[in-house]
Amino acid sequence: MIRVLLVDDHAVVRTGFRLLLQAHPGTTVVGEADSGEMAYRRFVELAPDVVVMDLAMPGMGGLEALRRIRAHHPQARVLTLSAHDDPLHAQRALREGACGFLSKRSAPEALIEAITTVAAGRRYLEAGLERALAQSQAEGHGKSPLERLSEREFEVFVRLARGQTVQAIAEDLKLSASTIGTHLYNIKQKLAVANQSELTLIAIRHGLIEA
Repeated sequence: MIRVLLVDDHAVVRTGFRLLLQAHPGTTVVGEADSGEMAYRRFVELAPDVVVMDLAMPGMGGLEALRRIRAHHPQARVLTLSAHDDPLHAQRALREGACGFLSKRSAPEALIEAITTVAAGRRYLEAGLERALAQSQAEGHGKSPLERLSEREFEVFVRLARGQTVQAIAEDLKLSASTIGTHLYNIKQKLAVANQSELTLIAIRHGLIEA
């Protein structure tokens, strides 16, 4: 029986995953968390076989939670989830120690397959994403200016590119507007852009958002 910890800030998503996993005889949900901070605490309490964790959450965020869990518990097996299915998100997650990456757009049975694969100590990537990731690395996209962004800057960048305001991002991430403003300044400096429209073009060019 694979013991799973579900981490997502949306209760509806967690409920859907729980029902799916409870219907599968080989998995059981031992706990849930709605933030990166709680994910770490619950991991220490429950010692699950697999953590299924969304990357985009308020506060600490999924990548920082992944980094913290792996730093203190190198044996942890974490399957990361994202609404985005581009190579950059997957690449960042794998670099931080994720054992797998799954798009939320995937079919329900893919979650079962991913959890089973990760629990067995193998890496999980959907075939299409694995090809895209290999192609991205072969074409040198790993040397993209986006690689200069920190994980938090990258998250803010994607939100800005989608048209969110600084204030809205601050509320979503539970940070001050001035902190988001500082991130915006650093993003512009690192990417050598002058405005939000140019950020959007870069995001489209890298397949992070649709035109």
